[in-house]
Amino acid sequence: MQQNEKFVAETTTSKISGSSDGGEHGTVLNITAPTKQTYTLKMDLRLIPILGCTYTILFLDRTNIANARIEGMEKSLKMPSNGYNTALWIFYIPFVLIEIPSNMIMSMPRVRPNIFLGCNMLILGIVSTCQGLTKSYGGILACRFLMGIFEATLPAGAALLVAEYYTRKQASLRFAMFFTFGVLGPCISGLLAYGIRNMHGIQGKEGWRWIFILEGIFTICVSFLVFILVPDFPERTKILTASEKEHLLATLRADKGDQEINVKGTNWLKTGWRFPFILLGILCVLVGWIINIVYSEGHGVTAAVRYFSLFCMSAGTFIQMSLTTSWLVNNLRGRASVAVGTAIILGIGNCANFVASNVFIKKEAPRYPTAFRTGLGLTVAGAVFCLAYVGILWQHNQKLAKKRSETGAVDDQKEYRYQY
Repeated sequence: MQQNEKFVAETTTSKISGSSDGGEHGTVLNITAPTKQTYTLKMDLRLIPILGCTYTILFLDRTNIANARIEGMEKSLKMPSNGYNTALWIFYIPFVLIEIPSNMIMSMPRVRPNIFLGCNMLILGIVSTCQGLTKSYGGILACRFLMGIFEATLPAGAALLVAEYYTRKQASLRFAMFFTFGVLGPCISGLLAYGIRNMHGIQGKEGWRWIFILEGIFTICVSFLVFILVPDFPERTKILTASEKEHLLATLRADKGDQEINVKGTNWLKTGWRFPFILLGILCVLVGWIINIVYSEGHGVTAAVRYFSLFCMSAGTFIQMSLTTSWLVNNLRGRASVAVGTAIILGIGNCANFVASNVFIKKEAPRYPTAFRTGLGLTVAGAVFCLAYVGILWQHNQKLAKKRSETGAVDDQKEYRYQY
């Protein structure tokens, strides 16, 4: 990393000096370029809170249907026995399909992230509010489907923007911070619903309708902050000074752009080896599933132990979310690849909701043996795929190292070492 920093400093200084030459006397403006990323905190404060806040709001809008169900939504809309599950999975059909084209659109040169994400969040808030105004089961399904379209653009777009601003070494922590905001949604969703339910009867509307209406209005309000606060891509950013922006672009090129990367100078123990931590997350989730399977088989498992299993599954899941996303981003080059890659991994991850909506069978309540066995099976499969993926990356790096020993080539945009 020291060689990269030296390269960045020299590149930035030469560009600033070269652009400042004037006249026959060669007058040079006295501009001090940063030699380190002293502006990282500035980027963190401008990117993570607002993007993380949007992620929290998305979880609120996505999960508030469960609270509305508790307050009598099914009975009020005369939903069929499987109507609630249908309302859940219909949301994820467009959500999974839209993420890739959405990120491709956001990556286009004339598209500004704040306008793109802000418009989608504004429309999402309007549709979310309409859930509280609908008079029929078909209306709630239509709203959920439309929500899937506009919500899909937000997490994938936010992840793309985070990936574009940070080096591979920095990305993991920022993704962890970003996904942590997502945990806040479920944390406060129940509390908000409990308070809002007391509005039952105001203006002749039931409590469950006010849950949708008020949280939808909150989404609309946050969308205006997105318009104002979300920055543009690094090459057009206005949150940094000219010298800071130049240094950032040089740093990013040196780390993952079309510049040569000094493989020997990189500390792979720091920037790679994510998979053991991912496996640790999988192990935590396995503990949670096993506890619930033991319970589903009729054995005596106390409520405290089952509650502990939820902590295991939540902790393990969010460890994997941040690390797998940064792992993928670090092994991709170019904005187009990162845009598609982040959309694919988030889209595939959300396919789990199709499964979850259908394996928690109502007649199997409260033990849900089918659901818990399915969860365990998918978790074990994830561990196997993770190890297989590491093996493939290791094999690629070995072949590349052998080729490099003969040709002496270095990493570029098309051929480079993978991190694992």
